[in-house]
Amino acid sequence: METLLSIALGLGLAAACGFRVFVPLLVMSVAVRAGHMDVIPAFDWVASDVALVCFGVATLLEIAGYYIPWVDNLLDTVATPAAVVAGILVTGSVITDMSPFLRWTLAALAGGAVATGVQAVTVAGRQLSSFTTLGLANPVIATLEAVGALFMAVLAITLPLAGVVAVVVLFAVAMRRVLFRQPRAAAVPGGSGGSAGGPPT
Repeated sequence: METLLSIALGLGLAAACGFRVFVPLLVMSVAVRAGHMDVIPAFDWVASDVALVCFGVATLLEIAGYYIPWVDNLLDTVATPAAVVAGILVTGSVITDMSPFLRWTLAALAGGAVATGVQAVTVAGRQLSSFTTLGLANPVIATLEAVGALFMAVLAITLPLAGVVAVVVLFAVAMRRVLFRQPRAAAVPGGSGGSAGGPPT
């Protein structure tokens, strides 16, 4: 059961990395320092003062950057691979009762995939907003992503299984609304009941 919870915790944090790379790392650093979660010995450094400060500064810069029009799209090119790496690292760092080979294999396959999926949806949503609203709605999307990252990270740490359920639900809804968005049907010329010919005589 403990192993299952640690996997769920890792996947929840990986999903948070898909929203924002450094928010879950900052939350993770605070949680480890407070004794609310454990990591493998190789990642004890996340609770250090240096790590906390670095994650805090990086989080502020990342969040602020997404409020600058068109810069947010450029940030996605860097954030996408970074989110995948972060998703793998956070997943592997919290799975404690497992051999290193299985731990990192699972982290790469599951944690990396979850972070990639969430990041792909956020990128698609931002691109759609950039071209349909000329970026005017992008700050709203940026706020929702930052809140989503914080919410997912805290939920994963406090209620790991609920975090996994939230990942599935949020991912399914986002995929439906963003990636599989159906175009509106074109209006039928001539109105209802009309004919293709001219007016009746």
